[in-house]
Amino acid sequence: MSDLILHHYWESPYAEKIRRIFGFKKLAWRSVIIPIIMPKPDLLALTGGYRKTPVLQIGADVYCDTDLIARVLDTIAPDPPLFPDDCYGQCYMLGPWQQEFFWLCVRSAGAAAPLFPPGFLEDRATMRDNPITRDQAIADVPVHREQLRAKLDFLDTQLRGRRFVLGDRISLADFEMFHPANLLAKIAQVSPLLDPFPNIGRWLARIDELGYGDVSEMTGGEAVEAARAAAPVPGGTVDADEPNALRLGDRVEVVHESFGRDPVAGDVVSSSVHEIAIHRRDERTGDVVVHFPREHYRIRKI
Repeated sequence: MSDLILHHYWESPYAEKIRRIFGFKKLAWRSVIIPIIMPKPDLLALTGGYRKTPVLQIGADVYCDTDLIARVLDTIAPDPPLFPDDCYGQCYMLGPWQQEFFWLCVRSAGAAAPLFPPGFLEDRATMRDNPITRDQAIADVPVHREQLRAKLDFLDTQLRGRRFVLGDRISLADFEMFHPANLLAKIAQVSPLLDPFPNIGRWLARIDELGYGDVSEMTGGEAVEAARAAAPVPGGTVDADEPNALRLGDRVEVVHESFGRDPVAGDVVSSSVHEIAIHRRDERTGDVVVHFPREHYRIRKI
């Protein structure tokens, strides 16, 4: 198998989710540090436009969105499993709650500490239809603190008498919840928000012990060359129950429904109820296949 290459930056909470999964599964991986804000020329050569963090590359196959990346890693290294005791559906159904929790942590931390580099908020504003202004974010801090405390109490209660979110065995649910809570724990100005919640503190320490696996550095240029030297995994089939009559070879655009408005165009090479893969060609990378989850993404024929 080709190297597991993660395109990320260390400050990214969502990349932390995947880095901790590498540690849990004791995987070796290559670290490509990408710019926090645009431009991101090496990444976009691989993805065709998708610029969120992180992105997983395996040869000439590129996987977007941590929901899909987690599934890919669990397929590659099924032991230890991310979904013990048939908790697959439960883990993913917690996603909307985790998203609310994440944004409350980010906004509370960002209002209290110099969390974002110059140009960051302006860059992210281009990824939303209705971006939140700095003044609005500051005005909303009291409300966010109230809501965050309620979320932390729910999580602390869930961890009472349990080692992990769903019981005695670690699961994807732990990595989903870890990275927002860990953001609070690592920033001195907001870490006291966790003091009333001792179960969360002990759980964070358990996840932190996992480390990051066996990581080695790689440049963006080397990752591009690795894609060019490889060939994408052969395509599969289109789901027979595909609701919008997609066929192999259809030209489509794929874009996130709410955050990240940069569509990726390509030809369908496979699709299932949870994933779509499209082929594209770039003068730097050659032929690549970009994979997306189906949830939260819009697919349009062009």
